[in-house]
Amino acid sequence: MDAGSLFSNVPTALLDEFTEILVSGQDVTVERIVSHGHRSPDGFWYDQDRSEWVMVVSGNAKIEFADGAIRDMNPGDWVTISPHEKHRVSWTNPECDTCLLYTSD
Repeated sequence: MDAGSLFSNVPTALLDEFTEILVSGQDVTVERIVSHGHRSPDGFWYDQDRSEWVMVVSGNAKIEFADGAIRDMNPGDWVTISPHEKHRVSWTNPECDTCLLYTSD
């Protein structure tokens, strides 16, 4: 059995976003992403070949889509992003850690 806590073993001073693969299998990967005011670089858009699912566990984030839509994300909020739906993380809370769960198929 593998077990852990989403809130443990996070570096105290996050110079960069912290990512960790929690589960990896043939068809799915689940990652923990911890940000503290981090965001995607200006002008950068994710354009993935696979669908993605993102959930905010703690903190707050904003996901911006190329069509101009912005999704405010708070604890418990999740979003499914279709393949090739261009998006970026435009903001994470600079006052606290934002913990996200991320999976793609």
